[in-house]
Amino acid sequence: MAAKGEAFELTGIVRLIADRRIVAFDQESSDRLPGRGQVAVELSGACDTVTVVLDPDGRKGHWLSIDGSGPVDIDAEPGSKLAFTAQLCGSWPETEVPGDLSAALKDTPELDGTWAGLTPMARWEWVRWVGATKNPQTRQRRVEVSISKLLDGKRRPCCFDLSSCTDPEVAKGGKLIV
Repeated sequence: MAAKGEAFELTGIVRLIADRRIVAFDQESSDRLPGRGQVAVELSGACDTVTVVLDPDGRKGHWLSIDGSGPVDIDAEPGSKLAFTAQLCGSWPETEVPGDLSAALKDTPELDGTWAGLTPMARWEWVRWVGATKNPQTRQRRVEVSISKLLDGKRRPCCFDLSSCTDPEVAKGGKLIV
């Protein structure tokens, strides 16, 4: 595993899943990361230097969207290999809060200080937990539970597997579609 501030290489293969272009990192690259869940890194090499959060693939590996839906847009053909220079980040970038969770937070002004007081990593975990389902009823329930837990003083959405809590557009059952 790499230490904070130490540069290391991440390599992976470009894949197209559900019209999304991603790079799935090889196991050796993922093993350099400190955890099996989301990991914040600063990337350079195949892209401009940017801070990103790598997503778990549910198989002890990681992937990154490179289709421009996030901060990285690389026009690479599926099957091609990409290499990045990476460094672990001491601080996480801010996440984009989805509309339903944002509206629920705005409707609960007593949580303003609580939400602002969370670390960026904790906010990423709340957003990922809410978004890690395709079922609209489950998602709505997760928004409601998030507000309830935050009101109860919880700072993280406890009791879910961070290593398989990934984007449902490219995953099934918490595992990246192969």
